[in-house]
Amino acid sequence: MPKNPNQRSKPVKRDEPMTGAMKFFLAGCVAELYLLIVRRLYVNGNAQQQIDWYDKYLWVLAGLGAVVLILGVILSVMWKAERKKRVAGWYTAGGGAFLAVSALMIRALNASAVTLLSVVVPVAMLLVVLWSLYDRECAVALTILGVSLIFVWICRRMFFNIYYGTLVRVAAVLFLVLLAAAAFLSRKADRNGGKLGKVRLLPSDADLLPIYTACGLSAAAVAAALVSVNVAYYAMWALAVVVFALAVYYTVKQL
Repeated sequence: MPKNPNQRSKPVKRDEPMTGAMKFFLAGCVAELYLLIVRRLYVNGNAQQQIDWYDKYLWVLAGLGAVVLILGVILSVMWKAERKKRVAGWYTAGGGAFLAVSALMIRALNASAVTLLSVVVPVAMLLVVLWSLYDRECAVALTILGVSLIFVWICRRMFFNIYYGTLVRVAAVLFLVLLAAAAFLSRKADRNGGKLGKVRLLPSDADLLPIYTACGLSAAAVAAALVSVNVAYYAMWALAVVVFALAVYYTVKQL
């Protein structure tokens, strides 16, 4: 018998997911600060600063990021028996990958890359926090909406680009197919107790309405972006409002 049968069992603490979410949050803040510095000194800098960044500093940052990426992978392999150190190694590798890829993107696309990354970083940071702390169906729905929001923004900016316009149209069609596949796989997993084969995709009692709604709204927004860039602008803001409202709803529900 337990020593105190009247004592209620304490709820399981979620310290580990909260710690992981806070790490990603801080990493996202550092990445956003880095992008603000690049915007200030490169995009909005004078002509000499722009030449120096384009010819020197971005290459240096790309090389430094590649070195940090390789170092992080090596440390993770060396520390594979120690979980905390291994995770620290992968964090290091991720930081190096972001530094290298962002520098190369900024050098290739200039201000457009900085703007895109400035949107992607906080969205990714928010999604990681959601996946760490909230219900799985909430995380799936908000992930779909967040990715769709970014994709609609890309469609609006690149739709009439002479180099990337055709590629964006093809990507939009593929994206619509992926949205349909996401809804279908969610339905299939729900019929199998939340599992897709042997992999648990959703909880056994998951509510699929947010996922279906996210897929439907995202498909409508992407289709609107293919029709007109002006319509895409309003569709983008509509998705942003839905993302905010859904995040607030699930935050209140979680509390």
